[in-house]
Amino acid sequence: MAVTSSSSPVVSASRWSMASLRSALPSVPTSRVPSLHFPAHSPFPSSSRLRSGLGETKCMRSFSGLAPMTPLLSLSSECDSFEQGFSYINNGSKFYAMRHGKRVPKLNRPPDQRKALLRGLTTQLLKHGRIKTTRARASAMRKYVDKMITLAKDGSLHKRRQALGFIYEKQIVHALFAEVQDRYGDRNGGYTRIIRTLPRRGDNAPMAYIELV
Repeated sequence: MAVTSSSSPVVSASRWSMASLRSALPSVPTSRVPSLHFPAHSPFPSSSRLRSGLGETKCMRSFSGLAPMTPLLSLSSECDSFEQGFSYINNGSKFYAMRHGKRVPKLNRPPDQRKALLRGLTTQLLKHGRIKTTRARASAMRKYVDKMITLAKDGSLHKRRQALGFIYEKQIVHALFAEVQDRYGDRNGGYTRIIRTLPRRGDNAPMAYIELV
């Protein structure tokens, strides 16, 4: 014997109609844009979902992704606007152009090993004042040495911490910041000089001396 509770909601026997469902939804103000209709002589393949007869045409449903934006409204055969069912998403994506003219010397090494090599060469040049290496490495490390000297000419604490994050030896950073004003105070750039020398014996690699001016 089934026992019914008095607190259970009473289910109405009347069925929901499409007109009542549409009236219960909030009204959305939409701009009047001409609907998209397919004529009877459309080159697209005929379908019962798009056309119900030869002379009668129906507007195509608007979908956002795989599901309509307003499912209850999209079930109707009448569409007020073609843009009504689409959602505009702005996720802050950026578009970049192709990297023409932005080639960097690879030095036959992956990025992490290349950065470590350039940091080591920069440290040794600031320590000894003159080193001998290949021409490709000398040309690649030149801008990093100039950048470290430019940071030292500024002399602020932030620039000193940036130099400490690039140069391996701390004593070289402090000596550079202490002596750079007397040596390069009147010079704006061009702190290094590259002198070509004989090729390396064995693999015939082009060599060069790079030194501080």
